[in-house]
Amino acid sequence: MSDSTVTESEGREDVAVPRAVTGEGGRGLLGRLRHPRRPRLWFEILLIALSYWVYSLIRNAVPEQRSAALRNADWIWRTEHQLGIAVERAVNHAVNSVSWLIVGMNYYYATLHFVITLGVLVWLYRWHPGRYAATRLALFATTGVALVGYYLFPLAPPRLMRDGRFVDTVMVHHTWGSMASGDLKHMSNQYAAMPSMHIGWSLWCGLTIFALASVPWARVLGLLYPATTLLVIVATANHFWLDAVGGMLCLAFGAAVARLWYGALPHALPRRVPIRAPEPAQAPSP
Repeated sequence: MSDSTVTESEGREDVAVPRAVTGEGGRGLLGRLRHPRRPRLWFEILLIALSYWVYSLIRNAVPEQRSAALRNADWIWRTEHQLGIAVERAVNHAVNSVSWLIVGMNYYYATLHFVITLGVLVWLYRWHPGRYAATRLALFATTGVALVGYYLFPLAPPRLMRDGRFVDTVMVHHTWGSMASGDLKHMSNQYAAMPSMHIGWSLWCGLTIFALASVPWARVLGLLYPATTLLVIVATANHFWLDAVGGMLCLAFGAAVARLWYGALPHALPRRVPIRAPEPAQAPSP
């Protein structure tokens, strides 16, 4: 995506700033923090690295409550049967029968979660600096509230259920990179499946691209990305459908936080923030 993917109506947005956060009454430290401003590269790299480290530390520090996680998985599975949406096992077995497809999905699950999210952040930083901070806040709030779910509702993924008869596709096909299976499983909390941040992050990426891109193929890809991710997390037996609902609710919370803080949803903020000239110093009174 390049500068040509931004919407054509943004000429006025480059200078129009929502009054809720930029009025004359919004002076002082709090007002400046709520004002869209130009991001600084060194600060953003440090912030993203530190935030992900803290997120991983807290997520993995949540006690692995295996018994509770397995009981919750049984409850989720029964609930989905009652709702008529318990098709995860059928999807898992069907896709697993096509080796090249499931291997591709395993690598998709292990890598694109990070690659696409970072790519969208870079795109925002480069082409939408005025919207960057608000969109990043929505992502951070989405991820932060997910930690509450991991603590309050430990959940085993389908592949770890006692009698679920799901296929652990990473173990079977010996693919590389997933923190959920194989030799790397001890580095990650195995019972933190609810909510699914694969869905939370991919939906954040997809909706951001859809809202800000004007090139049709980019907008279509933006919508296809979370839809494909949903299929992948189910086919690889890493999540239930309802885990995806949890991820969507987390994103709704993140968007609400950004809306309350900046006075507008990220896509409605100005695309660029003009560089303000320093105010002239006042002459001392005689």
